[in-house]
Amino acid sequence: MSASKERLYLYDTTLRDGAQTTGVDFSLEDKRLLASALDGLGVDYVEGGYPGANDTDTAFFKKRPELENARFAAFGMTKRAGRSVSNDPGLQALLQADAQAVCLVAKAWDYHVRVALGTTNEENLKGVSQSIVAVVDSGREALIDCEHFFDGYKANREYALQVAKTALDAGARWIVLCDTNGGTLPHEVFDIVSDVAKHVPSEKLGIHTHNDTENAVANTLMAVRAGCRQVQGTLNGLGERCGNANLTSIIPTLLLKSEFADKFETGVTPERLRQLTHASRVLDEVLNRSSDKHAPYVGMSAFATKAGIHASAILKDPSTYEHVAPEAVGNERRLLISDQGGRSNILAELERLGLKADKDDPAVTRLLEQVKEREAVGYAYESADASFELMARRALGNVPQFFSVDSFRVMVERRHNARGQLVTVSEATVKVFVNGDKEPIWSAAEGNGPVNALDAALRKDLGRYQNFIEAIELVDYKVRILTGGTEAVTRVLIESHDTHSGEHWFTVGVSPNIIDASFEALLDSMNYKLLKAGAKVV
Repeated sequence: MSASKERLYLYDTTLRDGAQTTGVDFSLEDKRLLASALDGLGVDYVEGGYPGANDTDTAFFKKRPELENARFAAFGMTKRAGRSVSNDPGLQALLQADAQAVCLVAKAWDYHVRVALGTTNEENLKGVSQSIVAVVDSGREALIDCEHFFDGYKANREYALQVAKTALDAGARWIVLCDTNGGTLPHEVFDIVSDVAKHVPSEKLGIHTHNDTENAVANTLMAVRAGCRQVQGTLNGLGERCGNANLTSIIPTLLLKSEFADKFETGVTPERLRQLTHASRVLDEVLNRSSDKHAPYVGMSAFATKAGIHASAILKDPSTYEHVAPEAVGNERRLLISDQGGRSNILAELERLGLKADKDDPAVTRLLEQVKEREAVGYAYESADASFELMARRALGNVPQFFSVDSFRVMVERRHNARGQLVTVSEATVKVFVNGDKEPIWSAAEGNGPVNALDAALRKDLGRYQNFIEAIELVDYKVRILTGGTEAVTRVLIESHDTHSGEHWFTVGVSPNIIDASFEALLDSMNYKLLKAGAKVV
């Protein structure tokens, strides 16, 4: 850490707060993928959820994900009134979880202590202290999330401060002030945090805001100015009701705006910050929803300008209309009068893949045009890295043709089985020519739906390449309708997993026919695996 700058710590709650969003339901694989993306971004803490709350979170905390930068945290409640630490199932689940840190939520508003918990102020403080001590004694870092702190402070300043100081005295590493209903305004946050910082050291103060007045980001920044040194939030501002503080906006503001950048530093380096747009869009793909084009910093239109006086000015001096350089956050400038947009991103991605190419190489130009053409008809490569790598390598002329599919057929039949039950049966047939062979390989398989049947048939027999693909599993399948009507264009995103190596990769297909789009993504998945495994052609 720089001697001249204070350290700010970033605590991500996407996997817990984000899961409370209406319509959001993370699978175990989703959580692992997002934890890895957040870790790569450089956040200091990734909160995985609430152990014991559901089967997914319970499984997630049996063995914590392997993170290089972030500490893995669990979330839960302080012990219940009238129970001992050892006799509280919720607290014990936290103490047994495979986590490095535990964030406990505690009531900081005396009204809620009486009405919601049905106990006394003194008993609540006792529960806070004993719970924090139990976490610390277990060898984990302890945090306290002071729920409804700002409302509690306004109602009874002395008690809200007492809750915070009790947790501090018990050994909590972080005292997090939570604006639970999102109703506090920026000037109030600044004044209250400034007062709290007189009683709790800044290096132990955190902020956790909700966005019900569209002020969560502003409230967070004001809290940092007033003394908080831990920032909590979610990727893309995901969260219940109106969402949480949006780390996708907060992080670049802290790193790129001089008022904060000159005073503070985080675990997000300039190099990692360039992954921000990618991480944002990975989350959107996991949720199977369209990205917010107008999102600050990471939206497709965040640095877009129509032709005219603004575009002319940008060509002469980009800083005229761009408050930060788009490439700093992994985004790109979009000018309708320029055909150069995107080249730097292509070159950066080629470099990441270990593919050498000169910026003036005609192959790079062809690849850029191909990306633009494909995106225009619905392809999206932000979360389909495997498909992009195949396309890039083909443009540069270094992808072998391992096999070709001459034809495929899918049949879906609804009929009565031998027991007289009405069932739907899917069957697929695939005709494949393996490189170097003159005779085709015919494979047929049944599946749980037409795509599963196609997947099973394709992987049933690939001749000399069969041993390379035996461990592949299709673990996720997402469909998005891009245009309406009976001739709708469909995009399919497939996640594949190698059970031997543990590797995950994503491929995409687009077509008016959902089966054709699915098969395109499946073919990319197989070819990507063969390429990465070093399979040879005859």
